[in-house]
Amino acid sequence: MRHITTNASSPTPPVRGIADISWHARGACRDLEADEADRLFFSAPRALSDIAEAKSFCHRCPVRQDCFTHALDNDIRWGMWGGLTRDERRPWHAKVAKRLDYARVRAAIMGRDVFLTAAERDAVARHAYVRKWTPERLSYVLAVDLDHARDLLRDAGHAITDRDRYWTPADPDDDEADATEETFCPVPRQAQTDDLINALQKAA
Repeated sequence: MRHITTNASSPTPPVRGIADISWHARGACRDLEADEADRLFFSAPRALSDIAEAKSFCHRCPVRQDCFTHALDNDIRWGMWGGLTRDERRPWHAKVAKRLDYARVRAAIMGRDVFLTAAERDAVARHAYVRKWTPERLSYVLAVDLDHARDLLRDAGHAITDRDRYWTPADPDDDEADATEETFCPVPRQAQTDDLINALQKAA
């Protein structure tokens, strides 16, 4: 959407935080008057002509994906964002809490202020455990208190070191498998939701 970039004269920082809204200045709607923007992007559900006009703005907008992602990351459920109405975004809001995007995980590890889902926070904690991070460092990266960081590291350690409990004998009815061979059943974990991530990128 439009407005609220108070430091437009400053150079863009090399690492952008999740709260960085400098993309607003590049939006197709940036020069609209406030009343006109409210009419288009916060119109009544049955104002079909206003909705169609707003979608035409969004269709040619160079930051449509940033706008859509901003609405999801900040749980904004009203108005039109990224060319999608509130009702059109509702399924994405329901799914986004399950997202596990390793690009976001890497960004958090590198110091970007990213609001992570529970699965993404677990991935950061496991990385921290393997890399022998201190609780203080994990606490800083995830912006959590020190006790919580210690708990996350402990849980990550259990998940990693207890994997041998999930070794099971091979199925004796399997003709192709050696009856003495053991089959590894991986620790239950969150798989990266590639389909969801790709769908989120294409949605706007």
